[in-house]
Amino acid sequence: MENMDSTVIATSLPTIAGDIGSDPIRLKLALTAYLLSLATFIPISGWAADRLGARLVFRTAIAVFIVGSILCSMADTLGDFVVARIVQGAGGAMMTPVGRLVLLRTTPKAQLLSAMAWLTVPALVGPLIGPPLGGFITTYIDWRWIFWINIPVGALGILLVTIFIDDVRSETPRTLDKLGFLLSGVGLSGLVFGLSVMGQNMLPFPVTLAMVAGGAVSIGLYLVHAKRVSEPLLDLTLLRLPTFFTGVVGGSLFRVGAGSVPFLLPLTLQVGLGMNAFQAGGLVFFSAVGALLMKATAQPIVHRFGFRATLIWNGVVSSATLTAMALFAYDPPAILIVSLLLFGGFFRSLQFTCLNSLAYAEVEQPRMSLATSLYSVSQQVSLAAGVAIAAAVVELQRELRTGHIIEAGDFVIAFAVVGAISVAGLLFYVRLSPDAGAEMAQRDQPVPRKPVAST
Repeated sequence: MENMDSTVIATSLPTIAGDIGSDPIRLKLALTAYLLSLATFIPISGWAADRLGARLVFRTAIAVFIVGSILCSMADTLGDFVVARIVQGAGGAMMTPVGRLVLLRTTPKAQLLSAMAWLTVPALVGPLIGPPLGGFITTYIDWRWIFWINIPVGALGILLVTIFIDDVRSETPRTLDKLGFLLSGVGLSGLVFGLSVMGQNMLPFPVTLAMVAGGAVSIGLYLVHAKRVSEPLLDLTLLRLPTFFTGVVGGSLFRVGAGSVPFLLPLTLQVGLGMNAFQAGGLVFFSAVGALLMKATAQPIVHRFGFRATLIWNGVVSSATLTAMALFAYDPPAILIVSLLLFGGFFRSLQFTCLNSLAYAEVEQPRMSLATSLYSVSQQVSLAAGVAIAAAVVELQRELRTGHIIEAGDFVIAFAVVGAISVAGLLFYVRLSPDAGAEMAQRDQPVPRKPVAST
């Protein structure tokens, strides 16, 4: 439900923008608002699941998401739409982290890679259905109806959670770090929001700069605070684990690039090439197909090559396919677009699966909720940064041309920039031990050779 909603909005962005009196670049604020809402509320997801139980938190999160969807369908201005997306983000903040926490606490590490790969299969139904469905509804009916889809889907989700999700909770729940939640929330929201509007002329530059600076100061204060309390909301000592550090820092660079795709791709096809929402959605469909095809191959690939080699070489290929999307601005043959989307979806999905699994290779069970919260925050902040950076580059290209209309060529540099950021993750992958995550990869450990007795 969450992924379908995001892909529908990304595909329908130009139409929604025209209807509420905005433009596609400014409306990307709605995408970023959702992500910054996630970044603000995800830190308490682990604590909430430990304290209240996974089942209750999951059901409540879905209900809040449904309310946000109804508000989106009623929005008439950019401000209304942004506020509605923030409400959706508050609900979405609990869905994925809590679901992942249940999986991490009930699955042996030897089976975790395969489980993490298939965990995202239901989420891939959204990208598969979302673009063509959203494009069809937007083109032939009314974009507001795309949000009503979440009501029956959400109701079904609440029923399934009630039946199948165990009431997983910690036997010794932590005390809520209220000051830590305040500092991290203010810091993350200020930083992400400020970066997203910078260069968009939405706010005076001094105001935007103050938001970014205030967010950075708040995060700095949280870092000091976290060292002084016994139970910080976000436990930064987890970054001492090499595999978790790589998943967070190296993975964030990759996710900046991948996070820009839902924003850049539909705009390139619609604004740059003149496709309607339904045509663009039909093409975006192939990227999700490639991601789905990868799921059965993740375990064999990592078992054969190991996490380190897979992340390095797949990181190069996935970043190359991301940069190559710049070719779409030159109206290439449809077969080239489809092929690049199919293979790009495959390799990006493999990188996501490896990073999301390896991050927990060295985390002990009692710290899983802390690890899930911190890792999920890094995921959403980097995805928000991807949208913000891509939009800023496109806007800069338009300003340099002194033009008022976005052109296809404006997206070329944007794809190159996010591709370069994505490939920078290799600086961290190469530092991994060759046997990193060996238990998850189910790779045989080298057996020491016994000395041959002399005769």
